[in-house]
Amino acid sequence: MNKSIYLLVYTVLCFGLWSCSKPEKPSSMKMLLSQNWTLQQLGKEATYPSKVPSEVHLDLLNAGIIPDPFYGTNEDSVQWVSQQDWVYKTTFNLEDNWMDFEQIALTCEGLDTYAAVVLNGHQVITSKNMFVGHQADVKQYLKKGENKLEITFQSPLKAVKAQHDALNYEYPASNDAAEEKLSVFTRKAPYQYGWDWGPRLVTMGIFRPISLRAYNHGEIRDLHFQPQLNADESAATVHVDVEVHAVDHEFGEIEIYDQQGQLVGSVGEKLQKGTNHLSTDFKVENPVLWWPNGLGQQHLYEYTAKFKMLGKTVDTQSEKIGFRTIEVVNEPDSLGESFFVKVNGKPVFMKGTNYIPQDNILPRVQKQDYVNMLTAAKEANNNMIRVWGGGIYENDQFYDLCDSLGLLVWQDFMFACTIYPGDADFLQNVKEEAAYNIKRIRNHASLALWCGNNEVQVGWDNWGWHSEFGYTPEDSVKLYKDYEKLFKEVLPEMVDKYDAGRFYYPSSPISNWGDIKDFAIGDNHYWGVWWGKKPFESFNEYVPRFMSEFGFQSFPIMSSIKRFSEEKDWQLDSPVMNTHQKSSIGNITIQEYMQRDYQVPSSFSDFVYVSQILQGHGMQIGMEAQRRNMPFCMGSLVWQLNDVWPAASWSAIDYYGKRKAFYFTMQRAFAPQIISTETKGDQLDIYLVSDLLEKDQGKLTLNWVDFKGKILKSEDKAVKIGAQTSTKILTVDAQLPKGMNPRDTFLKMVYTGTHGTIEKVHYFTKVKDLSLPKANVLMKVKKVSEGFEVTLRSEVLAKDVYVDAGSIDGTFNDNFFDLLPNTPHTILFRTKEDQVKFSTTSIRDTY
Repeated sequence: MNKSIYLLVYTVLCFGLWSCSKPEKPSSMKMLLSQNWTLQQLGKEATYPSKVPSEVHLDLLNAGIIPDPFYGTNEDSVQWVSQQDWVYKTTFNLEDNWMDFEQIALTCEGLDTYAAVVLNGHQVITSKNMFVGHQADVKQYLKKGENKLEITFQSPLKAVKAQHDALNYEYPASNDAAEEKLSVFTRKAPYQYGWDWGPRLVTMGIFRPISLRAYNHGEIRDLHFQPQLNADESAATVHVDVEVHAVDHEFGEIEIYDQQGQLVGSVGEKLQKGTNHLSTDFKVENPVLWWPNGLGQQHLYEYTAKFKMLGKTVDTQSEKIGFRTIEVVNEPDSLGESFFVKVNGKPVFMKGTNYIPQDNILPRVQKQDYVNMLTAAKEANNNMIRVWGGGIYENDQFYDLCDSLGLLVWQDFMFACTIYPGDADFLQNVKEEAAYNIKRIRNHASLALWCGNNEVQVGWDNWGWHSEFGYTPEDSVKLYKDYEKLFKEVLPEMVDKYDAGRFYYPSSPISNWGDIKDFAIGDNHYWGVWWGKKPFESFNEYVPRFMSEFGFQSFPIMSSIKRFSEEKDWQLDSPVMNTHQKSSIGNITIQEYMQRDYQVPSSFSDFVYVSQILQGHGMQIGMEAQRRNMPFCMGSLVWQLNDVWPAASWSAIDYYGKRKAFYFTMQRAFAPQIISTETKGDQLDIYLVSDLLEKDQGKLTLNWVDFKGKILKSEDKAVKIGAQTSTKILTVDAQLPKGMNPRDTFLKMVYTGTHGTIEKVHYFTKVKDLSLPKANVLMKVKKVSEGFEVTLRSEVLAKDVYVDAGSIDGTFNDNFFDLLPNTPHTILFRTKEDQVKFSTTSIRDTY
């Protein structure tokens, strides 16, 4: 070998070994800016500590400046907070290596709402929309060592007052509160201005994380997977769109890897400085399908995109996707206008709930709260959850959980119960909001549909806004043109641009509840029960093609009431109970309905308990009626799953996570198979309803039993039921045979089939007319790994037994049930506590 060549090779090898021995520089660095924050009122000297994410009311509460807004009547005393401007400040230190990166971005995932972000004296972000995240390149404003970050929040009430005052008409509002009249101009959670189940707490703050990220060459800004199954579902093609940001003009590649680390797709090209879009496709043979809860597994595939520049990986991002088809069928048919959901080609009856935010003070909602709430929905046999349009677009974890739990998401855009402006600035603000959230949510297997708003169209058509607000013909034309521009042009265009193929419709409901003929048309919110004061039995008549809202109120349990009140407040008309009852017809309506079906207790605690039994009873009639009428009706979404604060409301789970009687009746009414009855004159029709994808056959046993457990008559019938059907199996006499008393006799129905045993009990008169015996409920408690097993037994019927664990944190898997004579019933109380004192209450105990 030539000596010069030898020296050259030796030099190259040594340099290579030296290069390899050097520690690899990280491709990026991230710093979460969560600590060392302070809050102060603009123009004031006093400061209060904060930890981000946070919110002004929360920090003032923690500092002892304001009382708990949820306690007693304190809501009124904290209204001044939203009328002031506030400043959050922090300092952070950057090590030398941060400044070696080509780009440093500041990301604010959630600023509520009118905010100016100033870094070392330079304004870098301006926010005017709570629902939009922000990112700014800020390297030029940063320095080694200490950096100062300030975020000033302007009062949402002051920010739009001039815009409101300049109009010669008012936008519709459900009450006369000045704050609510201002809300229509602000892209902020509507419920925070007050609703008929929640307080008025108009918040400000950094309600989602804020961070710095340093990187070289470029980064992935968005990753969109679009799986398409072929006709026989034996294979799928996945189209991937990737949005990347390049620091300079360089060659870039995207490589897609599956969860086994195998390369499945790639694309490369010369990138322009700034935003670039790359796309590629790959195939998956025999994919495992994703199904909603109750119909199959929720299989998810994870794919990782690697962004390479100059042959080096500069960024990675992963997404989980599901292979399934979702089709919303809303079209004219022989019965009127259909509305149903097909999953993987199968029409599926939607059983679910309307979801509102879990707190007025959003940063208090933690990861475990989402796990608890959505797991509870799954355990109640839900397969759909509607994210209601007066709340927020939920965080990423919410949708991840819906994917893994099999909860299809009906996603409203955040507009509810009023007309909105149609000026260019407002519409541009909405476009940015829609783009941000559609791109954020669209990958999720659980996402079923987009809906423009909650009840705006039906409100415009039926709620008397024209006369109430004195609109001139010109006003009405202007307002409705604005409505059509927003919900029939802007939002569908944004869905088509960013989530093409997903079902969108402008407003829920399609039809109004006041006219029975409308129930053949699309989805409906039936409020004849509650607002219309119609009896619960009207649920059997007013059955729509899809019920997307219906509900009835109750109080939370006493252990929850004790957390926001004192004993002197425990009466229906006390100031505290009135404060925690936001419906204009609330407590008097509960009492009125209770008088119809139950004996009204004299004590407040008994009234609270019976209010829950009443709610569960009424809602069960509605849920079963809708399921019995499939396939005419193909959806039952109850109002509502949860609460934003402790109050009397329509919720199934109260603010503190306690499951009401309604929760357990929902769990039973939404079971995969149920027995359901309907009384028609002198006849009692007995149905078997099945959501299962397979046919079934078995035996139905009917026993007429007195309240002491004596079987007075028995009957068996062999039955067959189809897949995903409601079948009337049998009709019996609704009038009891001679010798049986409707006041002390019930009909117990038991179906035993391929998939197990289901039961149903039918009573022949209202509960208030039953001759309920005084029951001695015996209880046996056993400690188990999850908590406690509680077994109850009674020699006579104990109706609507409630097992109370007091103030102990935990959840029951079953509660508020009829304890049949000489029939032991075991339930589980899940808790981390080692000791629990249980007690029981039944309807008879309240007499």
